[in-house]
Amino acid sequence: MEDRQKTILFEKTPIPKAVMVMSVPTIVSSLVMVIYNLADTYFVGMVNDPVQNAAVALAAPVLLAFNAVNNLFGIGSSSMMSRALGSKDYDTVYRSSAFGFYCALLSGAVFSLLFTVFRQPLLWILGSDTATAAATGEYLKWTVTCGAIPAILNVVLAYLVRSEGSSLHASIGTMSGCLLNIVLDPIFILPWGLHMGAAGAGLATFLSNCVACLYFFVLLYVKRGKTYVCIRPSMFRPSPSIVSSICGVGIPASIQNLLNVTGMTVLNNFTSAFGSDAVAAMGIAQKINMVPMYVALGLSQGLMPLISYNYASGDTPRMKKAITFSSGISISFLVFITAGYYMGSEFFIGLFMKNENIIAYGSRFLHGLCLALPFLCMDFLAVGVFQACGMGKKSLVFAILRKIVLEIPALYILNWIFPLYGLAFAQLAAEVVLASAAVVVLIRMFRKLER
Repeated sequence: MEDRQKTILFEKTPIPKAVMVMSVPTIVSSLVMVIYNLADTYFVGMVNDPVQNAAVALAAPVLLAFNAVNNLFGIGSSSMMSRALGSKDYDTVYRSSAFGFYCALLSGAVFSLLFTVFRQPLLWILGSDTATAAATGEYLKWTVTCGAIPAILNVVLAYLVRSEGSSLHASIGTMSGCLLNIVLDPIFILPWGLHMGAAGAGLATFLSNCVACLYFFVLLYVKRGKTYVCIRPSMFRPSPSIVSSICGVGIPASIQNLLNVTGMTVLNNFTSAFGSDAVAAMGIAQKINMVPMYVALGLSQGLMPLISYNYASGDTPRMKKAITFSSGISISFLVFITAGYYMGSEFFIGLFMKNENIIAYGSRFLHGLCLALPFLCMDFLAVGVFQACGMGKKSLVFAILRKIVLEIPALYILNWIFPLYGLAFAQLAAEVVLASAAVVVLIRMFRKLER
C-alpha cells in the first residue's frame, strides 16, 4: 500500500508548510501535556500542603523512566518506519510497528511488577523521607502499579502514528488523555471533590492514559487497510535487521532518558536536604520551565519523520532546509520566553503556591533554569536529527556528555560553591557546551552527505 498524499507531504510540500503540518500538532500536544503536568502541581498546590506537592515532584523521575521505554520502542520504531517508507520497503514498516507495540506492552507490565515488588526501597532512593513517603507512594500506586501499561502504550502509539505523517491524529490521541486529566484533577485532588491530594492526581493520570490508548485503538480499527501502523500479532516477527535498526536508535534514546532520570534524582536528593519547601519550589520551577522545553522538543519530534524520509530517499538539500528553518524558529521563540521568565519569575511561581518561602526559592531556581532554554533547543534538534537518520551512536554521545560528563558534575560543584541555588544553573553550564557541539556536528554531517 502506498498513500500518495503522505508521499507528497514528505517529498513535494514546501518546507515551511511541511514543517508546520508535521510539527504544529506535535507542539500543541506537547504543550497540552505540559499543561496537564502543571495541572497536577497546580491543583495539588491548592491543597496548600508542601508535603503533597513534594510527593508529585519526588515521583517525577519514575514517570520520566517511562520515557526510556517510550524512546526505545517509540523513537526507535518510528525512525525505522519513516526510513523504510522513504526507501519504499513497506513490509519493514509493518513489522517495525508491530515490534514497537508489543515490546512496549510487555515493558509496561514489567514496570508495574517491579515497582510493586520494590516499592519501599525505591521511595527512599527517590529522596522521600518519613514526611513524604506515604503521599509519594500513593501517587505512584496509580501512575505505575496500575498505570504503567497505558502510560507507555499511548506514547508509543503516538510515535508510530506520527511516523507515517499522521501528526494530527497522533496529537489528538495524546491531547484527549491530557485534557481529561485536567478535568479530573480538581475533582480528585481538592477538598470540594474527593480530597485525595497527590493520590488523586495519580488516579486522574491513570484514567486519562487509558482514554488516550482507547483513541488510538479506535483510530487503527477505523483506518485498517489505510495505515502503515500494524499491531496484528502475526506481524510480530522481528528479524535481526529490524531489531538492530530499532535498537540502534532506540537504546541510545532510552539511555538518554535514564540519564535524565538519574540527573533528576541527584537534583532531588540535593534539594531535599534543604527541606520540603525547597523540593516543592524546585518542582514548580522545573514544571514551569517545561512549557518552552516541550515546544522545542515537540518541534524536533514532529520534524523527525520528515528528516527520516528524506534522509532515506537521498534528498539531502530538502532535509537541510527543514533543519535550518526549524532551528531559526525555535531559537527566536526561546530567547523571547527566557526574557519573560527571568523578569517575571516571582509571578509565575506565585501562580502555583501562595507561600512566600516557596516563591522566594522558586523564583531564583527559575532564573537559572530558564537561561538554558535557547541552548537546549539546538541540543534537542541535533539529537532528533541523529535519531531520525539512524545515527544512534551520535545521540548516545550527546546523552553521556549532557548528564555524566557535564550536568551531574556541575550539580556537585555548583551546590558546593553556591549551596542550593547553584543547582539551578547546572543545566545551563551543560547546554552551552552541547549547543556549540551540536552546531559543529550538524555542519560536518551535512558536508559529508553533500559530498
